[in-house]
Amino acid sequence: MPERDDQDAVLCRRAARGDRAAFAALVAKHERGLRGFLVRMGAAHASDDIAQEAFLKVWRFAGQYDGRARFATWLTRIAWRCYIDLARRPRPELDAGAGGSGGDDPAANAVVDDLLGRLGTVERAALILCEGHGWSHGEAAEMLGLPLGTLKSTVARAKAKCRAMWSEEHD
Repeated sequence: MPERDDQDAVLCRRAARGDRAAFAALVAKHERGLRGFLVRMGAAHASDDIAQEAFLKVWRFAGQYDGRARFATWLTRIAWRCYIDLARRPRPELDAGAGGSGGDDPAANAVVDDLLGRLGTVERAALILCEGHGWSHGEAAEMLGLPLGTLKSTVARAKAKCRAMWSEEHD
């Protein structure tokens, strides 16, 4: 799980004043993790576009970042909203499955991607953030704009569904 980094807050304040180098440093630090989340969400073909849109919003609204949450939390919430906006429009860029796990074992990745792809969008996002990316339930709830209790039950439900799907296919 990413540590709180006050340097991100400093960089974001500098970016809010138009410092392109500070903004570039934020992008360089956070784009890989953000794109990984988007790919796992099933946006393999659109992850670049969604990440770019999220970073453009960060550039535009950097002055609104108040530093109470981690910068990565704020960024992921912006990207989540961009993802949801894109998902609401019928477009081929969003894959039906999760796609592109990025791990070392292609067979295991295919199984995980298949299971994640059969979950609902919010269940998939909650499970990826908490179990795949190591965010706390509180941080994931903030990113997804959910109450903490709802997020916890969503993660539990997603895990139970994955276990059930796995059992159906491997018993």
